[in-house]
Amino acid sequence: MLEATMPEDSKEFFIRHVGNRLPQSHYDAACAELDGLAEVIASRGIEVTRPDRLEQARPFSTPNWSAPSGLYAAMPRDILLVVGDTIIESPMSWRSRYFEIEAYRPLLKDYFNHGAKWISAPKPQLLDELYQWDYDKIDPLSNNKFVVNEFEPVFDAADFIKCGYDIFAQLSHVTNAMGIEWVRRHIDSKYKIHVIKPVDSAPMHIDATFMPLAPGKILLNPERMPVVPEVLKGWDIKYAPKSTIPDSHAMYMSSTWTSMNVLMLDPKTVVVEEQEAPLIEMLADWGFEVVPVPFRNVMRFGGAFHCVTCDVRRRGDLLSYFN
Repeated sequence: MLEATMPEDSKEFFIRHVGNRLPQSHYDAACAELDGLAEVIASRGIEVTRPDRLEQARPFSTPNWSAPSGLYAAMPRDILLVVGDTIIESPMSWRSRYFEIEAYRPLLKDYFNHGAKWISAPKPQLLDELYQWDYDKIDPLSNNKFVVNEFEPVFDAADFIKCGYDIFAQLSHVTNAMGIEWVRRHIDSKYKIHVIKPVDSAPMHIDATFMPLAPGKILLNPERMPVVPEVLKGWDIKYAPKSTIPDSHAMYMSSTWTSMNVLMLDPKTVVVEEQEAPLIEMLADWGFEVVPVPFRNVMRFGGAFHCVTCDVRRRGDLLSYFN
């Protein structure tokens, strides 16, 4: 069984084009879809907890920099990495998300009081020295093509995805090698971290590239993972079909591949956006019970089902699926 953390109603400032905030109607529709997802999950006997609302329309600062506003607190998967009974706060590299964890503090204190281990990665300084300001001029095939360098450890939890005792991670515009190494040193040695290397000119978050669904079954992005990692040898692998999202909608999104950002409620049950007919058909033919849920308005804000939930507790045995 899954206990999920997901956002309540966090009014956000996700700006696709500078100065152009999404209309209020999009925000209202996204909130309604989030409420609908919470109801679907709860109807399956799963406990759903939701964080506090966090006012983003205010300036904030540290001794080193200031920001006119926050972003949102809509994606717990970005900021919380749960490994066994340990909850890790991520040292996020976007200054607009520096205080985002505040929305989740009451929940974290409650989990701690009920026995969870709770740690935070070193709070980053986020000085100008962390960012490669000319990254867009770097050879995209080089190993230094990311916005962040190795000035200090930074990572988003969404650049890690768990599969039993194995954790897959990627370097990205928000996650550096120091960040991955910090995680490796602070989790139990029984877990193994595999760093994969997608073919992606703008990598940020692994769950629209590499999505384990059940023991022995994994969904991959055909554009970003054309070569199957050796560790997956023997697994049943399928490539996600292209999304059905129209261009008029896609212009607000970071990537239409957010369509493969699905949520597994258990090894046989998967939540999928209701209009993604090719993906729904493929997953059903693959033996899964598909739960279609409307979510396109949420997807405008940069994530989907996996992003807006964070599985805190699951029933079942923790196993190793790889040699």
